[in-house]
Parts: sequence; C-alpha cells; structure tokens
Amino acid sequence: MTIGMGLLLGKSITIRRQLAVAPIILGVAMSCFGDMSYTYLGLFYTICCIILASLKVVASGELLTGASLKLHPVDLLGHMAPLAMMQCFALSYVTGEVSDILRRWESDLDPMRASPLPLVVVVISGIFSFSLNISSLMANKLTSPLTLCIAANVKQVFMIIISTMLFNVEVSVLNGAGIFIVLVGSARYSYICVMEKLAKTVSEPPIVLDSNEADEEKQLNVMVNEISKSNEQK
Repeated sequence: MTIGMGLLLGKSITIRRQLAVAPIILGVAMSCFGDMSYTYLGLFYTICCIILASLKVVASGELLTGASLKLHPVDLLGHMAPLAMMQCFALSYVTGEVSDILRRWESDLDPMRASPLPLVVVVISGIFSFSLNISSLMANKLTSPLTLCIAANVKQVFMIIISTMLFNVEVSVLNGAGIFIVLVGSARYSYICVMEKLAKTVSEPPIVLDSNEADEEKQLNVMVNEISKSNEQK
C-alpha cells in the first residue's frame, strides 16, 4: 500500500527495495497465522486502518521532505494536533464517551474530590503520545515512509516474541519461520538502503562555488581566524 501511494506521488522506489519488501510481507503473514476469528465489520475496520496508516506516513513524508514544503516535525505536529483533537472530541461524543465521563466525574474522575490518579494517567499518556509522534515524524523525515512501515512490521514481530516469552505461548514451526524471515528480510532491506545511499553519495558531483560564494567563504574564514586569535590573546 505504501509503495503504491509513493509511486502515485512520483517517488522513486528502486526494484531492489520493492523485491526486498516481499519476504517481509510473507514473514509477517506467517508469524501472525494461527487460530483467528473475525467479523466482516472488523475486517472492514482493519482495511481502513491499513489504508489510513499508509496515507499518514506518505502524506507526512511529503510534508516533511517535499519540494514545496519542508516542515519541522514539531511544526507539522502543531498543525495536525488541533484537527486530531476535534476528530477525537466528535467521535467521543458520538460514541457516548463524553456523557459517560460527565456521569462519572464527581464519583470517580474529579481530581479534587475523588482521586488524582486518572488525571495523572491522562497527563503521562499525553507526554508519551507527544514523544511517540515526534520520534515517528523525525524518523520519517530522516528515512522514508516505506522504511518506517518496515520498522513497524519488525516491531509487531518483536511484540509477538516478547508476548510469547511472557505468557509461555507455544510457537508453531510456521510462526517461528515467519519471525526468522522478517528479521532476515528487514536486515537485507536495511543493507540495500545503505548501499543505495552510498552509491548516490559517490555518484553526486562535487559542489562548485562561484566567485562570489568563494569570496564570502574566504571573508568568513578570515573573520573566524581573527576572533580566535583575539580570544587566545585575552
């Protein structure tokens, strides 16, 4: 999904990267395969979440590294947070969460009369959410939306491994093979990304300064040397 959206926006994704993603997709499917039950409504919600998650990383990557806009992650989050807050308020009102909070406010949620614990949990959750969004946007800016999605898939596999160790859940041969394929595939994808960046750096021509820029650079170097000499004399 992310590859398709990137290609529609004119992003160049090499064939090697596209082929490197295929084993990771297969490995994630193998590691998550098991006794699962679902409804058509749940399947619809899952498909919507996949589309919106891919759209989010591609759109944020375009706003962070695009030709016209190169926003800072904090600036982008400042534009997105008010819209997300209005959406959350609207959905919480429609689903009845607002009325439930008002009904339980005096007995359970009022920090002055009941307990300050719910307010502390909300504040800590907000701090962690802010840190997560900044880290995600910064990683998207420094890498690419596709790399971010690959990292998310690897995170899901590590969550399966940790939950298996904590709750002593037996892992089938198929699930274990899927975990191994994801780890090896993500390592190969990272290797391909590094090699492509190195090749791009080597192939780029050196930056040649014109006469005016060269003179300005010489004057700047002279000023820096004079300041350093005066500091040494003091």
